[in-house]
Order: sequence, then C-alpha cells, then structure tokens
Amino acid sequence: MYLWTSEFVSKGHPDKVADQIADAVLDAYLEGDLQSRVACEVTITKDFVLVTGEVHSQCSPDIDHIVKATLRRIGYDSQEAGFNVHQCEILNKLHEPSREIRAAVAKDGNGGDLGAGDQGMMFGFASAETHCHMPLAIYLAREIIHVLEADRETNSETPLLPDAKSQVTLALRDDGTLDHVQTVLVSTCHRNRYPVQQIQDYVKALILHKMLPHLPEREVADAFGRAQFIINPAGAWTLGGPSADTGLSGRKIVVDNYGADCPIGGGSFSGKDASKVDRSAAYAARHIARNLVAAGLGQRSQVQVAYAIGLAEPVSLRVLVQNGPQARDYGKQILECVPLTPRAIIQRFHLDRPIFSPTATGGHFGREPEGEYFGWEKLDLLNLCRSWRD
Repeated sequence: MYLWTSEFVSKGHPDKVADQIADAVLDAYLEGDLQSRVACEVTITKDFVLVTGEVHSQCSPDIDHIVKATLRRIGYDSQEAGFNVHQCEILNKLHEPSREIRAAVAKDGNGGDLGAGDQGMMFGFASAETHCHMPLAIYLAREIIHVLEADRETNSETPLLPDAKSQVTLALRDDGTLDHVQTVLVSTCHRNRYPVQQIQDYVKALILHKMLPHLPEREVADAFGRAQFIINPAGAWTLGGPSADTGLSGRKIVVDNYGADCPIGGGSFSGKDASKVDRSAAYAARHIARNLVAAGLGQRSQVQVAYAIGLAEPVSLRVLVQNGPQARDYGKQILECVPLTPRAIIQRFHLDRPIFSPTATGGHFGREPEGEYFGWEKLDLLNLCRSWRD
C-alpha cells in the first residue's frame, strides 16, 4: 500500500486569475486577426495587473476592458472578495516579438509549412481509472472545486469566496488500484461573518451531498467512506485572492496537466497561440493518449513529443501504452497515421480560432468536447487504434 496525492485550484486562485486574463487577451487578438501570434504573460497583485509579453497582430483590442471583464466574471468586484476591479491599475506592456523568431516560425506566408514556435518536449497522458481518462487523484480534486464553484455561482447566500484549493490523497494497493480515499483537503476563502467550524461543516456537506452521488465511478464514491476530511486547517480565511497572494500566469502547469501522474515538459499553456507547441503539441499528445486507452489497448498511455524551433516535424516521439507490467511503444504507427506538424495540429483542433478562454480554468484535459472547444478530447481515432491490436 502507498499514498498518492494531487491538487486542484479554483478560478479565483490568483495564478488561475492570471491565466484567465492571458487567454482572454489571446482570444481577443484571434477574434480580430486569426493570424495573430501571441505570447501573453500576466501578473496580478493587490490593486495592480501587469499584462506583458509579445504580440504580432493586425488588431489592437482594448486590454483594459478585457482585464476588467475577466475579473468581474470571476467575482473580483469587491475588497471582501479579495480584489476590487473598480479600484485597480492596469499596465499594458505587450510588445512586438523578435523578427528572427517570427520569420523562422511563420513559413506559411511563403508557401512552406508552419514551424514550431519554440523547442521543447510535451507530454500527453490518459488512464482508464475514470470515465474521462484522467488520473483519479486530480479528477477528484477537480470535482471538489467544481462543486464549490457551482455553489458560489448559483447560491446567493453562499459563504464562499472565489479563492480555493483542494487536494486528494489516495491509498493505493501495490498494483496501483484504489483501496480507499485517504484524505480530502480543502482550503477555501470565505466571508468574514462565518466562523470556521460553520465553513468546515458547509464544505464537507457540499462534497458529500453534491459531488459523491454524481460520480460515474461508484467504487470511487464508496471509497470516500474512509476518507479523512481536512477543511481550512489554518483556521479562518477571509482575505484571499490577488490581494493576499500575487498571481502569475503559467505557474499552475501541474494542475493544468495531469497532477502528479505524468511528467510535464515545463512549458505553460495560457496566453500562447497554437504556433507555440508548448500548447498545441500537448493537446495533440493528450488526443493520442486518450484514444489509445479508450480503444482498449492498455490501462495507461503516456506520449512524449519534442520539437525544434522553426521546424515543422517533431524531432522525437514516444507513445507508451501500459497494460499491466508490460508496455508497448506505438510511436511508429502514430507517425505514419497522425500528422504532428503545428499546422496539422492547428487544423485538426481548430486552434486558429478564439477558443482558449474556457481552458484557463477547470483543467485543459478531461473535459467534454463541444463544437470547436476541447477537440483534443474527441475519441475519433478509435478505429485506427483498434486496428493495432495484436
């Protein structure tokens, strides 16, 4: 037996606030010019938002309006909430990117392929543990946050404020299967008129009555019966959000990916257009991994792909599918059948459209595809993957 832990954070967490602003800026540029190249970074702290990074575009969206609209949508419109959008300074320091880098990447204007926007390695992952093929620990941590956010957004009497974090520890058998849920940890900001004991009881009741009955995995819901609940262990938490903790885009990349269950390449997603393979290739790797597991080729799949700046084809690819103690590499089959150039990935998932804001909170993976959104979650390679069965 061993313990395994992953965490998740709410849309009101300062780092996630910064991610949401960065992706809102990206979408605004794409709405005005589908050929925009954007690498936006955001810092937010008490009464101040800094928007910086590199942009090449034929449009000039209103950055102040984008920032304020995003903050209002999250709920940061008062000092009690943890940030007051009506009393903050916004500094826009976006600037043009390097001409050499832009020329190396933007080969599509000369009839060539689109080069990768940077070097690096990206990972994709899938697991048969859950219906959405996400690792169980981060899946449960995410569902807890979803319940808290739904209550805050629909219940006018809620004591909860936007900033929150969850963490789930699983007790796993030596073969990696679930024995029970060991610990459920939640820290949530709340209105100051509520004592901490009331918050603890309120949050525990939300999880038990609003989340567990709706989990598709019944054995997982049953495993919660042995869980220890730790809620606001530091006591009252009435000042949160960017007023209490500076937020920075790209800092919650483990939360954005697969929690503790898969390596990450190190590159962040939010604020980057799809020519940056940090984002687009990570989506493609997830697409491959999920279809392999959904097709029944194994219990877990891990994909690593790497690129060189300015080159279209990946410099390496490994596609491991684990079925029990044995693993098989499907990299050769994938390279023969699934194009992995930046242009092909962009076309496959419609990544040249303003579709990125919804990804900035709630996780980039394990979401239901809808129209052009979250196309990398589609199970449209099942027949191809099943053809590779022995």
